[in-house]
Amino acid sequence: MDNVDHYRQLVQELLTEYGQVDFNIPELETELIFDTERDHYQVVHVGFSNKRRVYGCVLHVDIKNGKIWIQHDGTEGGIADELVDRGVPKHDIVLGFHSPFKRQFTDFAVG
Repeated sequence: MDNVDHYRQLVQELLTEYGQVDFNIPELETELIFDTERDHYQVVHVGFSNKRRVYGCVLHVDIKNGKIWIQHDGTEGGIADELVDRGVPKHDIVLGFHSPFKRQFTDFAVG
């Protein structure tokens, strides 16, 4: 299995784990959105909580040019470290939510 196939599998596994978190709010759904042809992956919350509309992306990850791009990370711990713990080298992870200028000061790939 080449790196991109492996990364697809890892991203889908991690996002599936995040999608299984139970918030004990019956009117709130967690949707997993996997576009495996274009390599776009998201976890989105949709529904109502305390009679208020909830809609928001929790995680958005793309795979571009053989690297995992974290476009949005609304988790407490950060998915980048979880990817590293599962064997993805830091030079294959781009923190896309940071500006290109700021990325150079992280331990991760610039782009």
